[in-house]
Amino acid sequence: MPFEALWSLLLFAGGAVAGSFLATIVIRWPEGRGVTHGRSACDSCGHRLGAGELVPLLSVLALHGRCRTCGAAIDRRHWQIELGCALIGALAGYVAPGIAGLAGALFGWLLLTLAALDVAALWLPDALTGALALAGLAAGALDITPLLEERLLGGVAGFASLWTIAALYRLLRKREGLGGGDPKLLGAIGLWLGWRLLPAVVVLAALVGLGLALFERMRGRPLSSDARLPFGAFLAVAAYPAWLMMIGMAA
Repeated sequence: MPFEALWSLLLFAGGAVAGSFLATIVIRWPEGRGVTHGRSACDSCGHRLGAGELVPLLSVLALHGRCRTCGAAIDRRHWQIELGCALIGALAGYVAPGIAGLAGALFGWLLLTLAALDVAALWLPDALTGALALAGLAAGALDITPLLEERLLGGVAGFASLWTIAALYRLLRKREGLGGGDPKLLGAIGLWLGWRLLPAVVVLAALVGLGLALFERMRGRPLSSDARLPFGAFLAVAAYPAWLMMIGMAA
């Protein structure tokens, strides 16, 4: 088996396993429920899940998306995040087999988790954003592209740019225009991508938001001027393709 295919397969499987845990974070954390204590259980009836019910992706197919005990539908975010993490891992392993691919997979998995939390609760937890930032610094210390110096500049530029925009908007409009987690997230993304790709990430994120607004208008549900949008999720969606492009060009 080619080296790239082997890493892609390994990180696909690893992503599915990681996604199983990360989906639990996305579903339970905003509700104030613990995610590290106790055995996994059905969200509806509390039935403790056996080993066969915990196999990522395959268990959902085998159970037809429903709890074996109560028949309640399993939250779709379980399999969606598992599949998303698996695909992220496969792509990372293919474009960068080895330690760089493993680091890139971790980058994508954390981005997906933050995006899902922002969509679900308009919340970017400092703990996860901080973990993303620290992982970016660790990757730089391992000499993974880009250089550590570029990552540090990216971290400062990412945070400072969005923080300044948010402060000016608040000063001029007398209301919040960006969530407090968005500058921190762009700073963490800068610690992964360096400063050069940050403008492209912000532009792509804005285009994703514009596309969402146009889609809602086409559905006959135009967004109001004060509607709150998960801009952090848009940044996350834009950042991972930017990483793939950066690594592909460096190869």
